[in-house]
Order: sequence, then C-alpha cells, then structure tokens
Amino acid sequence: MAGDEPISAKGEVGALVRSFLDDGVLRLTLNDPRKRNALSQAMMTALGDALASAADDRNVRVVVIGGTPPAFCAGHDLTELDAARHRKDGGRAFLTGLMNQCAELMQAIVRHPRPVIADVRGPATAAGCQLAASCDLVVAAANASFATPGVNIGLFCSTPMVALSRRVGRGQSMEMLLTGEPVGAEKALAIGLVNRVAADGDMDAAVGSLARKIAGKSLMTLKTGKQAFYRQADMPLGEAYAYTAGIMIDNMLKHDAREGVQAFLQKRAPRWRDE
Repeated sequence: MAGDEPISAKGEVGALVRSFLDDGVLRLTLNDPRKRNALSQAMMTALGDALASAADDRNVRVVVIGGTPPAFCAGHDLTELDAARHRKDGGRAFLTGLMNQCAELMQAIVRHPRPVIADVRGPATAAGCQLAASCDLVVAAANASFATPGVNIGLFCSTPMVALSRRVGRGQSMEMLLTGEPVGAEKALAIGLVNRVAADGDMDAAVGSLARKIAGKSLMTLKTGKQAFYRQADMPLGEAYAYTAGIMIDNMLKHDAREGVQAFLQKRAPRWRDE
C-alpha cells in the first residue's frame, strides 16, 4: 500500500510476514512467494505472532492479511507434510502438531479484537482458502480464485471445510470440497465467500477504503460487536436474543456509546475514547 510506514526497523515480523502500519490499518503480508506463501510451521508461527502483537497495540484498529504475488496462499506446505512421513510414527506426531497449530491460528483470527480483512490476489488454495474464509471480511481481486482441491490428491480438505462451511451455504461448500474445482472472484462474491471484488489494479484503493472506514469506529464497539457476532451465530434463536440483549445493555452504558449518541443528536463527529 503506497505510503505505508514500517512498524519495525525492518518493516517485517520475522522473515516470512512483512508488517506495515498506516493510519490505524496494519497490513500483514505473507512473504514466501517461492512457495506461494504456503502455511508452513514457520509461516503460521510468524503470522500468529504478528496477530498477537496487534491485539495489544492500540495503534492498530484494523488488520489486513495479504500475500506476496503470485498467490494469496497455497495452503499447507506439502513438501513439509511429505517429509514427515519418513519419521518412525509415519508423521502422526508432526501432523497432529501442525493441525493444532493451524486450528489455533484460524481461531485467533476469529477471536482477534480487531476486524481482520483478507486481501486476496491470485489463488487461495486449501488452507489458504481456509485462511481467507476465517477473516471477517474478504476483498478479492478479479484474478483471485478459491479452491479446496485436496480431494484431487487423496487428502480431503477437512479442516478448510470448517471455515468454508461457516461462510458459504452447504451446497456450495460441498461442491467445492467434492470437485476440488476453483471458484473465481465473481462466483465467490455470488456465494458469499467474498464481500467485494475489485479490478487487479484497484485493490490497494478498495482494501484501503474499506479498512479506513472501519478504522474510524470505536475500538470498544468493534471488539464488542465482533465477539458477539461469532458467539451468537451458533446459539438457538431465543438464547441468541437473550445474549445479545445483555451485550447491547452493557454496550449502551460504555463511554463511546454515550458519546456516539450525543454526537448524532448534536450533528457532530464523535470523539472516541475506545472505551
């Protein structure tokens, strides 16, 4: 993104995730193009550490996750997975640790106190599709594609299925999972996997505009709403209303809600304290 300033001397978190903060918007860029930004152990550690640091940084209001071209993320590093097969246990211990690490990373995005936007340019494949679907919002370039092609190599995309099936209807999810065929940006928009599609050359502007619009809200309000959204989604209807009514009451008693209502009535811009 033009005009970004590094938040560290090297402008990166480790060697695999580049990190830039611009006006409250933290851009985390997966940076292993040789492997199409695959989610190796090291990549997941770097991204997880960056997300954890952002959660405690009040200068960060929105997080954007993207990938260095030519891909957003190719999923797990199959070379790493295959190498584990030569261990005495056939790789079971390694694979268990890897799957647990991946599940924790995806849940960390959902639990993150800041809104997280996926900036998808090029393919988002298998666990890369899972990564995009785990984000709160997805903006896709016209050249983006989404696929869960594990079925083609005898390895059903069972963990990517979790995020995909929670974002897209069952029928569409099953078609992607059973055929392994990629879905283009416009189709992804139509089925609800993507929120917005932009021309390849307009992605910085499209993602930046959306991120800045959200970054102008109260951090307290964003955190409250995001947590409530995911918690109520799996509740029975009556329980969901009871839970969210309590959230609304607590929210209304916070400073920023009082300030927001007063600003609206007085026809002025609110002055957030993020509390």
